Amino acid sequence: MNQNARLPVFVIVFSLATVIAYVVAVIYNYALFTYHPATGEFGLGVEKARDAPAMYWYGWIATSTITGAVAGLIACALPQGLTRRLPAALAWLAPLIATLVLGYLLRNFFLH
Repeated sequence: MNQNARLPVFVIVFSLATVIAYVVAVIYNYALFTYHPATGEFGLGVEKARDAPAMYWYGWIATSTITGAVAGLIACALPQGLTRRLPAALAWLAPLIATLVLGYLLRNFFLH
């Protein structure tokens, strides 16, 4: 199979794994790094706030992107018979479900 035929497999698995990893990273605070905007400094992993609130969002995005890329590359290495049945609709369905899950988890934040 040529490399271009693997691109849809990578995209579908990347989108699914990235969304799932993002939800997990937000819920359990698995940030690859922490950004401290008041001082303009970055810290490895999850750090407590220093002079002002810390930002974990960038770390969550990095964590989920790397996880999605690794999962996509692993899926590309699988035999074609296993990946042929992946419906492209999963690439759209996963972000929708993740948005609903995160919205539900953060419902108290939005209602106050």
